[in-house]
Amino acid sequence: MPDTLDLSHHLLIAMPTLADGTFRQSVTYLCEHGEGGALGLVVNRPLPLSLGELLAQVGLQAADSAIAGLPVYSGGPVQDNACLILHRPLGRWDSTLAVTGEIGLTGSMDLLASIARGVGPEDFLVCLGYAGWGAGQLEQELADNAWLTAPGRADLLFGMEVEQRWRAAAASIGVDLDLLPGRAGHA
Repeated sequence: MPDTLDLSHHLLIAMPTLADGTFRQSVTYLCEHGEGGALGLVVNRPLPLSLGELLAQVGLQAADSAIAGLPVYSGGPVQDNACLILHRPLGRWDSTLAVTGEIGLTGSMDLLASIARGVGPEDFLVCLGYAGWGAGQLEQELADNAWLTAPGRADLLFGMEVEQRWRAAAASIGVDLDLLPGRAGHA
């Protein structure tokens, strides 16, 4: 029996035909994928909520206006009140899932407090909620042509304007989303 496909540290790029409001034109970074399912964060859906506002809700204050003005992202529809932080470098934070040797996913207050003080990791995205798939669900969606996949790229996650991420992720594998037909088929 072949090994299960592991798409951890990959991007899911929504096909133009994916009409679901949560995932339409989305880029999802897969943090974990295996036989039991998958977990990822949508990385191009800023919420109408600043990091300063989120910090105030949990009793923290941003060290400066640059931190306070950062966006908070809708990481997905699952547990949309859970705060998860995608970051690099890994560091030593409570409850960190090492996605790669340099990128981690953390859901603990110690990291959020460090970010508020301006001493957190160099790069980070603060998300509320996550995207999750049960066993075999993501594989079926891939077979149904709902997603393109591409290797994960830190520059896309942390260094690119949010409005550019969907097209840039597709372009990273040589795909121009404007040239894709409305429906994909199987040979």
